[in-house]
Amino acid sequence: MSASLAAVWQSRSVTPSNCVTGSEQTATPFAPGSNNEEAPVRPSAGASKLCSEHLEQPMADPTRVTVVVADDHPVTRQGVVRALKSSGRVHVVAEVADGRAALDAIRQLRPAVALLDYKMPELDGLEVTHAITRDGLPTHVVLLSAFDDSSVVYKALAEGASGYLTKESDSDEIVNAVVKCASGDAYLPTGIAGGLASEVKRRARGATTLLTERESQVVKMMADGMSVPQIASQLHLATSTIKTHVQSLYEKLGVSDRGAAVAEAMRRRLLE
Repeated sequence: MSASLAAVWQSRSVTPSNCVTGSEQTATPFAPGSNNEEAPVRPSAGASKLCSEHLEQPMADPTRVTVVVADDHPVTRQGVVRALKSSGRVHVVAEVADGRAALDAIRQLRPAVALLDYKMPELDGLEVTHAITRDGLPTHVVLLSAFDDSSVVYKALAEGASGYLTKESDSDEIVNAVVKCASGDAYLPTGIAGGLASEVKRRARGATTLLTERESQVVKMMADGMSVPQIASQLHLATSTIKTHVQSLYEKLGVSDRGAAVAEAMRRRLLE
């Protein structure tokens, strides 16, 4: 039975790696033939590039899918890496903590798949996906997000992503998505696929951009003069979650600040 990522994240930490590339950890030397022979590239303080002597790492089984994992939350990232490695079907060639380091790793290592957090420092997952598509890189992208909003999924696929998963996905689903996308197929969980179909139909009809129920709640509270912390308290949600909803509704309404968001929502008759 597959364990959820939440359970995986609480397990022991990932094996130390052989190289550097991002902004957090200190690298441990690579020891061929030891237990960490297939350990992924991990970031160290102040490093911005992959060290050239480790750009081509040996693979015991070339049939496994090569993957770069990018997430700015160490526990999450390590949990994902452990799930992929435990499958025996995936070779994690690098794990990094921000979008800029992810793009550098992808350009230099050319993995079959990049598993990217949607929200990251430097460049977010969508910006990295756009760069991969723009540059014609062979890497397929699977985005991992805390949200399953259909308009966000639509935008991700439009930028060139091959798959989209939520952070509620269990380890088996993550592995299956990576393997399927590596072969050139697309992967969406059933629930997300259903929402995406509705989004495609709505856009085809040229309908006015609609906010999710939660985004509608947030913009109404903004119109009432409530701050983000106040909204978070009222809805019993984390401040970071409210900020994500605010950013999403800004994008949907084509605005960049709360005053413009309220005005645009009123113009579109989204506020009662």
